[in-house]
Amino acid sequence: MNNILIVSLLVLGVLGGVLAVILYFVAQKFKVEENPLIEEVESHLAGANCGGCGFAGCHNFAEACVKAAAEKHSLSGLYCPSSNMQEVADVLKLSVEASEPKIAVLRCNGSCENSPAKVHYEGADICAFANTLYAGKGGCSKGCLGLGDCVKKCPFDALHLDPVTGLPAVDPDKCVACGACVKACPRGLFEIRPRGKNDRRVYVCCSNTDKGAITMKSCKVGCIACQKCFKTCPFEAIEMRGNLAYIDPTKCKSCRKCVEVCPRGTIWEVNFPPRKPKVEAAESAKPINVTPESIEIKATV
Repeated sequence: MNNILIVSLLVLGVLGGVLAVILYFVAQKFKVEENPLIEEVESHLAGANCGGCGFAGCHNFAEACVKAAAEKHSLSGLYCPSSNMQEVADVLKLSVEASEPKIAVLRCNGSCENSPAKVHYEGADICAFANTLYAGKGGCSKGCLGLGDCVKKCPFDALHLDPVTGLPAVDPDKCVACGACVKACPRGLFEIRPRGKNDRRVYVCCSNTDKGAITMKSCKVGCIACQKCFKTCPFEAIEMRGNLAYIDPTKCKSCRKCVEVCPRGTIWEVNFPPRKPKVEAAESAKPINVTPESIEIKATV
């Protein structure tokens, strides 16, 4: 019995050794040499694997950069929103075009106050799940569900649910416009927009495409397609997408005339200085009544 056990162990040992040798030579035969530049480029990336570049992860993006550098000698079309692309370009000894800083914006202002709850939701705290069940607490079928799918998916901790409004708030100091929130929101309420000069921007804070009468029933600040902003804009930066106004950031000059005429307060102006009160403006614009008694006449001889 002992002899059989010893022989079995010897056979298994020899067989294991032979297979190990075979696997070694097979691995050497089919191994793929990876360009060391890929690892170096990847070391300069954020490592968040957020997908904002359009690739599956940072390693895939690094591979694409090295390949583009070898074939096209350019990084055109490749951009990582969460990394310094100049560092990547320096590794590959290429130049990179400066990209306009961007930020994610939530195009919904259906807060607890503006869109009061009409129903009570009991179910999984997942927006994607709730979106298939009902319109929303306030009744807006295009409004924020407030369950925080976007907050959970943000790899940079740039989103938090505001306990007062019930809406996700974007931290401008942390947001890198990776687009994770855009992909996470089942209602498409997030948009990546240019930060704007001096971090100032104007946009329509609504995504509801319902008719005005329906929108007014569910939200106090939803767009009702009155077209006042559309008719007022001197730069043709506003277009009507069905029953919803949209401001094109490439045409908008931040004159803010649309903000003044919007009867619902749907258009937001971010980081602009306070407007001068209209009363003061009207007083300063009044003509001065000049009477003979108010003028000191000096006669000269």
